[in-house]
Amino acid sequence: MKTSIRLSVTQKLSIIQTTLKAPKNRTNSFGKYKYRSAEDILEAIKPMLKEQDCSLLINEELVSADAGLPIMKSIATLVDNHDGKTSVSAVALVAVDLNSKGMQKPQQFGAASSYGKKYALGNLFLLDDTQDSDATNQHTSSKGPKKVELTKQHPQFQKTLEWLAKGDADGTKITKLLDNYIVKAALLNELKAVSKGQAKTL
Repeated sequence: MKTSIRLSVTQKLSIIQTTLKAPKNRTNSFGKYKYRSAEDILEAIKPMLKEQDCSLLINEELVSADAGLPIMKSIATLVDNHDGKTSVSAVALVAVDLNSKGMQKPQQFGAASSYGKKYALGNLFLLDDTQDSDATNQHTSSKGPKKVELTKQHPQFQKTLEWLAKGDADGTKITKLLDNYIVKAALLNELKAVSKGQAKTL
């Protein structure tokens, strides 16, 4: 009589990671590139979840609203149905662009949500998305949205300063700042010093 071997959740994840195919079948006619959506990944993963007796959960939360730059966290979790408790997760963080022209706030948060879900899933299942920039593409230019320069006269500068002054040990805040603004080298150096508690009042 054969004895079945029960796989751990990480072993099941490894099987999914090495066999999942989620091709980029969508085309951005403006940017001329192929991409996949979170829905495409979910559709591709469903048969494999049944095969491996697992469930997939996606949770979201707003982790920061400082400096007028809301940041959402998406968590994709693979759960072993054997006990319903054993799981493994991956996280993605994305800033909500409140300056997106032609988009109301629900749409801005919705776009960030879709982006976060897709990248959390991509992180969990090791999906390559190097050519996918649809989350920041506003379909007005193949180069994506135009960044605004951050200066000391910018309306959000003081809030940004206060946000950075709370600390940025791993450089995450500076990275998020550069994702949304153009910052000249001299000012950037000052802001980095502020984030490390090494600067005088700007």
